[in-house]
Amino acid sequence: MRTFGWFLGLIVLGFGCIAALTYPAWLMLHPYFSFPFHRIGERIGMLALLVGLSVTARRLGVADRTSLGYGLARPRFIREMLLGLALGVATMTAVVGLMSELRLLDWGAASAQTPETLTKIILGKALSGLAVAFIEETFIRGAMLSGIKRESGTAAAIFLTALLYSATHFFAAFKIPPEQVTPYSGIALVTGTLHLFADPLAIADAFLCLFAVGVVLGTIRVVTGNIAACVGLHAGWVWVMLVVHELSQPLRSASAGFLLSRFDGFIGWLVLAWSIVMGLGLRRFYVIRSRPNPEVRSRP
Repeated sequence: MRTFGWFLGLIVLGFGCIAALTYPAWLMLHPYFSFPFHRIGERIGMLALLVGLSVTARRLGVADRTSLGYGLARPRFIREMLLGLALGVATMTAVVGLMSELRLLDWGAASAQTPETLTKIILGKALSGLAVAFIEETFIRGAMLSGIKRESGTAAAIFLTALLYSATHFFAAFKIPPEQVTPYSGIALVTGTLHLFADPLAIADAFLCLFAVGVVLGTIRVVTGNIAACVGLHAGWVWVMLVVHELSQPLRSASAGFLLSRFDGFIGWLVLAWSIVMGLGLRRFYVIRSRPNPEVRSRP
């Protein structure tokens, strides 16, 4: 598990950078932008991981294009990514529709948007989804999965990357209002995030849901041999979720409100069940899609 240990070390490095650099960054940005303190910390952590990955990947022998998941030729990579994006949007929209049918979402905020504002929200969240997908998939399903698979096998690689993928989604989830920010808020952000794990039952539904999604993405990475589909699927799911967060409110008081998590009001038991069903279908789809074409193979 030496490789997994290296990547855990990168996570610790990210925490250290969040604790030390978020407050200075907030001081520079806050007079001009209304970025939340925790969001600045999250971006600093991502940047630290990217810098650390550029060094660690070479040491672990996973800095080449194939190990990072970019082994496909660019035109084919883009096609597979766009297909994954369409599937991601379609599958997540389906579960949002189910939530609406169960009266778990209040869409009052959507009706107050102008067409221009709505377009801006949709396009902005699409860019955010792509950025998050590229960073996380390159780090987790690219370098990390390749390194662990080489050292410990496919099953361990899928399991451990899914475990870390789920855990990292709770980082920077602790929020500090602007009026409460102090020079020690970077440390508070880290300790507040870790405190979420002190009550595992409170986040069990969200954690298991994200773990299931991580298994789905890891399986598709192994089946396809690259991260093109993973990037597209991930971006599509995040895109829809961010738009829904912006335009609706969860109705936890509804009769089926227990299906929504207390963590973010979205991922929970309903999305967990959907992820399992969806994952089986996506795995079968990509297994069939990845089979060699006998006609192409038989050509002289």
